Amino acid sequence: MIERYQTPEMRVIWSEARKYQVWAEVEMLALEAWEKLGKVPGGTAQRLRQALQQKPIDEAFARRVDQIEAETRHDIVAFTRALTEWTGDSDAARWLHLGLTSTDVVDTAQNLLLVEALGLIEQELDKALVALKNLAVRHKHLPAVGRTHGVHAEPTSFGLRFLAFYAALLRDVGRLKKAREGIRVVMLSGSVGNYAHVEPAVEAWVAQRLGFSIEPASTQVVPRDRHAELMSALAILGANLERIAVELRHLQRTEVLETQEPFGYKQTGSSSMPHKKNPVALENLSGLARLLRSNLQAELENVALWHERDISHSSVERVILPDSTTLAHYMLRRLGRVLEGLVVFEDNIRRNLELTRGLVYSQRVLGLLIEAGMERTTAYEVVQRNALKSWAEGLGLRELLEADPACPLKGEALARAFDPSYFLRHVDTIYARFGL
Repeated sequence: MIERYQTPEMRVIWSEARKYQVWAEVEMLALEAWEKLGKVPGGTAQRLRQALQQKPIDEAFARRVDQIEAETRHDIVAFTRALTEWTGDSDAARWLHLGLTSTDVVDTAQNLLLVEALGLIEQELDKALVALKNLAVRHKHLPAVGRTHGVHAEPTSFGLRFLAFYAALLRDVGRLKKAREGIRVVMLSGSVGNYAHVEPAVEAWVAQRLGFSIEPASTQVVPRDRHAELMSALAILGANLERIAVELRHLQRTEVLETQEPFGYKQTGSSSMPHKKNPVALENLSGLARLLRSNLQAELENVALWHERDISHSSVERVILPDSTTLAHYMLRRLGRVLEGLVVFEDNIRRNLELTRGLVYSQRVLGLLIEAGMERTTAYEVVQRNALKSWAEGLGLRELLEADPACPLKGEALARAFDPSYFLRHVDTIYARFGL
């Protein structure tokens, strides 16, 4: 991921040094298992761990792996050779990678890193949920115009749209947790997944130590439908973040101006127009969501590999797994800042509610006419005729209905239709579903 969209925490997780640290941990745990089985001299793993405590794996180690890989053209071979050099204990290091194949280490370690990355994402998601909940509660009883097809429809609660976003992100929490459990597997089954050179007990020990499950039927790779499920959860999360961003971008339009993303004192909106305040953070989220969706397609292509394995998935995942988790983390953090500092213009919300001079109350009028005994088709014609006249002539719907002899409702009876509180009377019921 380019530096612009990195977060410090994800930069650490997806660094080369962190990757090799986790590779080393998988190798050490496998050695411990072999020791318990009596295949490796006791204390071998401990000797190597002590050497790595004295000389931790760092960026210098990563550079040494690169040097060796330039010759071997194989990353795990380069890694094990570098690790032997780094520990300075060739006698203990000769047992490294016993019975394993490269992907045993790579896939298991990668899953561990993915679980760590998802943990960071879930932390930011929790913060975004708190911000949405606060907005929903704060504006629960604020009447606002609802829009369908981009056109004013009926009054609603301004806070209700934030509650809808809150509900969507709660579903994302569930999807991410399910995907995290799906990827929380260990695979140390050997060259074609049949444990010919590694005991199942080794895999079980590593899984136990990591708190992971065992991949029940591997080949030489962890099946990639697990990764596709993870990428799907991230793509849907991105789509929901874009849903929020698109709504708030619309609400920031000059003609609407019901909300505005935070704008710093020294921030500039345009290189040429000093007055500009643009929803750049929200537009950024819309753009990055496209990347998350496109990366899902790439991972879906990784599910079908040749026979027990090929490595067509490897090059793809070196890009999309770090990038997608990093993007999701960045997007949530950026959205959180927008939500926490969101400016809400309540006067504009009230102004926009009345912008169409009462047209948004047309269904309420229709319902009251039917309750008064008018046949539905006739009632609809009366309301629509006056509504169209209101559109065309800029007159208020209530005044037109008062003057229309075909409308039996007058005075206070008609005024009831134009009370926005009627449209918010069940808002408490909706909020109660979320314990709010």
